[in-house]
Amino acid sequence: MTNILNLIPQRPPIVLVDVVVTSNEESTTTSFTVPEGHIMVENGVLREPGLLENIAQSAAARAGYHLSLEGKEPQKGFIGDISNVEITRLPKVGATLNTTVTQLQQIFNITLVKGVVQEGGETIAQCEMKIVLMEEGATKPE
Repeated sequence: MTNILNLIPQRPPIVLVDVVVTSNEESTTTSFTVPEGHIMVENGVLREPGLLENIAQSAAARAGYHLSLEGKEPQKGFIGDISNVEITRLPKVGATLNTTVTQLQQIFNITLVKGVVQEGGETIAQCEMKIVLMEEGATKPE
């Protein structure tokens, strides 16, 4: 099993993905168990920004996983846009989230994905996200 830190650019204490469960040409599913004391946990629940970051990191894990199959390092990127956000409830500490990101479109270094977060088979959050992958040597725009 590949260490998730080899697939994503994020580092503790911000990591919100534990493992890539499955991945194919169309979609990738990750798993994450919400830990006590995580920076995005407040009053015993993972807050909204944590759910959105979980989707973004699942997309990063998807890209990193496929690059690793080619012997390449993961690329850094940033969220360009988030739309159609629906959050029906916040997961409690100890909950295991299964997040599926499906690539909808890729144009140059911009990828549009749909992310769906489920807990126990129930969809608790979803959105569409545009992710911009940075070119090698580039810095994030101000």
